[in-house]
Amino acid sequence: MLVIPPLWRWAPRLGLLDVPDARKVHAAPVPRVGGWGITLGILIPLTLVWNIDPLLKFYMAGALILFLFGVWDDAREIGHWPKFLGQVLAATLVVYGGGLYIWSFPFLDGVELAPQIGKPFTVFAIVGVINAVNHSDGLDGLAAGEAMLSLIALAILGHLGNSTLVVAIALAAAGGVLGFLRYNSHPARIFMGDSGSQVLGYTLGFLAVYLTQVADTALSAALPLLILGVPLADILGVLFLRVRSNVNWFKATRNHLHHRLLDRGFKHYQTVVIIYSIQALLAVSAVLLRYESDLVVVATYLLVSVALFAVLTLAERTGWHFIEYDRALARLPAALARLERSRVLRELPCVLISVAVPTFMILGSMTVARVPHDVGVVAALLAGIVALEMGRSRAIGSMLVRLAVYVAAIATVYLIVGSSGGGERPLQLATLGITGALVIAVSGYVGFASDKKFGTTPTDTLILLVVLALLVLGNIDIGLHTLAEIVVYAVVLLYACEVLIGRTSRRWNSLHLATLASLTIMAFRGAA
Repeated sequence: MLVIPPLWRWAPRLGLLDVPDARKVHAAPVPRVGGWGITLGILIPLTLVWNIDPLLKFYMAGALILFLFGVWDDAREIGHWPKFLGQVLAATLVVYGGGLYIWSFPFLDGVELAPQIGKPFTVFAIVGVINAVNHSDGLDGLAAGEAMLSLIALAILGHLGNSTLVVAIALAAAGGVLGFLRYNSHPARIFMGDSGSQVLGYTLGFLAVYLTQVADTALSAALPLLILGVPLADILGVLFLRVRSNVNWFKATRNHLHHRLLDRGFKHYQTVVIIYSIQALLAVSAVLLRYESDLVVVATYLLVSVALFAVLTLAERTGWHFIEYDRALARLPAALARLERSRVLRELPCVLISVAVPTFMILGSMTVARVPHDVGVVAALLAGIVALEMGRSRAIGSMLVRLAVYVAAIATVYLIVGSSGGGERPLQLATLGITGALVIAVSGYVGFASDKKFGTTPTDTLILLVVLALLVLGNIDIGLHTLAEIVVYAVVLLYACEVLIGRTSRRWNSLHLATLASLTIMAFRGAA
């Protein structure tokens, strides 16, 4: 989030602009600088906090090579052969330098592939994943959202398999993607470019191989099919259509999944949400079926993929078009016009949010059993920043104040969920009740408020899918259950904070006062 804005301004001078053409869906040049933020978002945290072993060193070197080749292509359109060279070089580093290769192959139980076979195949597989993600980057937020869902599945599988390396890389990459999505939600202000899509594909390929071949060899060797999901099915479908049409395999065409859905009349938003939903289904299946037989895993992947393309092909052959149903749905808002004009429905959600959020933050900071010392130190620092910033005339739009609001909200959730013992039960029930009220209030605000400051985007749907996936997977492991609780409560509270931030016109409002109060309480309790 910090790296992208200055690069955004420099993009025209650097030649990093994506110019529209007949195959693309955008109508004006868009900066291709998102890959800088994604790559730095992955590499900087790993460099600062991780013990760099030889394999991780080769992984990071490969990521830098792909980033540089990607920037070169974003600026000069170098063609597929130089990019292919960079991909092979990066994959070769981790395979032959780091010693990572596929030795266990689906349906060959008890048979280890010889390095002379496994290593070249692994290079081929990683290059394939890089291109699958690269070619899926056709709509705003699409490739990033697909990668996010895969990374979350990898992080959970790494946690369940006690692989801190998989968890660290997957979460660092997820952080880079989140920062990028801040600017890439439809309508996108920036694109990730090849510098981002190639690094993401390389990271997914590396983690999928490491997870199944090193970290947890009890996992099905076919599991990467479900983890990589839609991008892999899409690139295989595109190659099939190109071979059948006798065209160059590397020639860019409009036969990707997202192009075909758009041609059926689905809007940009709808197309992205459909693909997100299928990817989320496959990612959740990867976790649930992790120890099933290769046959079950492959059959599940084929069932979802074949059903998807069979339905799409049938729609194309019969001339089915979504616009017919879109017109029918367009009548629905007219039927709800009376509800939308209701003053109660317009005003009540904001009243509930403005009461519930401060109550949640102050209640949590005051009533939890204890506040850890490190949380108290951070709270004291942020409380001082808020107090200073609120004295400025332009404090309303201050990013520092917004950051303090976010941290105070998440810290409150963390403290409440982390509380244990019978004495905390009433607090947990109160938290559940307030969160439920906020869900209803935020939904009502999005649906009916007349002064909405933001609308929903595919990224909001992505967040909802992540929350639902964590709720489904929360019963697998106590750590996942706790994580699911924290994420669900935090997401609801942050959306409610966004509503209040968008509506505020005064420096000293209920949200800022509650933030300062809760941070101050946490600071004093943490110091005690």
